[in-house]
Amino acid sequence: MTPPLSVVADNSADPARPAAPNDLSERIRRLQAEAKSLAREHIHALERALLEVERLSAEIADGGEAYPVGVRDIARRMAEDCEMKVQTLEAIAARA
Repeated sequence: MTPPLSVVADNSADPARPAAPNDLSERIRRLQAEAKSLAREHIHALERALLEVERLSAEIADGGEAYPVGVRDIARRMAEDCEMKVQTLEAIAARA
């Protein structure tokens, strides 16, 4: 059984005094920078996943008679497509 939850107040800031505009703008810049950094990480994760799909697809495409002809053909096209998509992602990310 989980323990009961309780509410904890943040008493570090004076609620009667609103945050200064400079504090807010700095916080916004910091959060935007963090969001961009996380987006770059997410793009790199997508690139790694596409590279893995490319690798697996190439293995199947070159797998010979063990794989049906249609599967090998689709795998070959996927490997080519993934390679192009990764290059496109890298080019776009490099410009940003």
